[in-house]
Amino acid sequence: MWYLCVFYHRLLDYRKAEVESLAELFRVFGDDDGDNKESSSLKWRLPQHHHPDSPFHFVNLPSEDFARNIANRSILVKGIYELWGEGSSYEELEESIRCYPDERKLPYLDSGSTFKITVDCFGKVISFQEQNDRIKGLAYIPFKGRANLRNPDHNFWLMETDDYGTNNGLPPVVQRRIFFGREVGGADRKLLPTYQLKSRTYLGPTAMDAEIAFLMANQALATPGKLVYDPFVGTGSILIAAAHFGAMTMGADIDIRVVRDGRGPDCNVWSNFKQYGLPMPIALLRADNNLPPWRPGLKEIFDAIICDPPYGVRAGGRKSGGRKLLKGTVDPYTVPDDKRTDHIPSTAAYSLVECVHDLLDLAARMIVMGGRLVFFYPVLREDDYVEDHHYPEHPCFKLIAASEQILSSRYSRVLLTMVKIGPYTEEIAEAAQLKHIEFRENHLKWLEDGNLHSAVFSPADPQIAAAGDSSLSREPKPKYRGKYV
Repeated sequence: MWYLCVFYHRLLDYRKAEVESLAELFRVFGDDDGDNKESSSLKWRLPQHHHPDSPFHFVNLPSEDFARNIANRSILVKGIYELWGEGSSYEELEESIRCYPDERKLPYLDSGSTFKITVDCFGKVISFQEQNDRIKGLAYIPFKGRANLRNPDHNFWLMETDDYGTNNGLPPVVQRRIFFGREVGGADRKLLPTYQLKSRTYLGPTAMDAEIAFLMANQALATPGKLVYDPFVGTGSILIAAAHFGAMTMGADIDIRVVRDGRGPDCNVWSNFKQYGLPMPIALLRADNNLPPWRPGLKEIFDAIICDPPYGVRAGGRKSGGRKLLKGTVDPYTVPDDKRTDHIPSTAAYSLVECVHDLLDLAARMIVMGGRLVFFYPVLREDDYVEDHHYPEHPCFKLIAASEQILSSRYSRVLLTMVKIGPYTEEIAEAAQLKHIEFRENHLKWLEDGNLHSAVFSPADPQIAAAGDSSLSREPKPKYRGKYV
């Protein structure tokens, strides 16, 4: 059945990817035979005269229960509705509602139920009096129950769009469109104020925003009984979102001061979980992703790996060894027993391309078949390979979603979601190494050297930089900024 899906006008590239991941989570495709076949995508279509970035989409779902589960778990779905009618005017809307089958309407209009009608407009604000006038205009719908504005049995929504002005940053709509429907489910956005970073006990410079962390947990299908791992755990923001959805969590970081000490006994990663009443992580390890601590032969223990690898903008990557040790100018050493407790191992620079290769190799070894790898990957928007979607690859994984988030005029990051489709073998490891070499050769020097910071923050035009006039570099604001709003 087709339902009207209304999104929050945020993170536009993430919206469909989140819904499709949740559809997989709730098995809307009926793929229960356990062979991990690739599921077909959901069917989507746009309302008449709407831009692809419009918050209004139609999606085909098999049942109301599945639609409700998706809407209630989602972060970006404002609501999913059983559409009773639509039109470009209120006259067309009335005709459409009257034509909707009575057997679908009457169970929600009986005298023993309560209801509420909400008026919502996208792109403009209407007064309280105008809202009342629109509700009174629905008198032709035979509501027999009582109105209840606090806790109604059934929520109905009257949603309206208009032909927007030329410079308001919203998706262009050629013609006015009005929708009326019964709410099936909606996102619980109260999660975001609860988990907002500004009220968190322990924070670091790279703490993941709560909204993005929950989106990543949804992409990874975090649910009770699953084990989720973050190899760059930092202050634990991503694992907190996974733990909220009931998953068991485990993390690692190369900085022992982060995973062990924090800023004191009441201000560390553990205290963040305690703050929200979440189950504590199974373990937090001091570990180097370049030299993983797992015993030989251990594999396929994680249901998902979710992480934000260091790529040199707010924090650079580090690996064990130190410059002198890696160059061979000093010999390997053994830490004396009396200094092991407070010893902080030396580290060296860890390039992004090496970090991504190690992450994919770790995921191929340690994720169960059908499990997911979800991680951010940086891109410079003026580079050609961004248009070609040249993202990291591995023979064990299939890329199923790539959602871009614009961070500046030159720099963005893409949330990659991969699903494991094949077992890890020595032959696969060799093939992955070849892909890694090809990937490294096809990328720019900033990626191999991990020098993304200077590439992002250096002036795009040397002549403008020399002139020192920032006003010359400003471009006129486009009439519609698309997914960059």
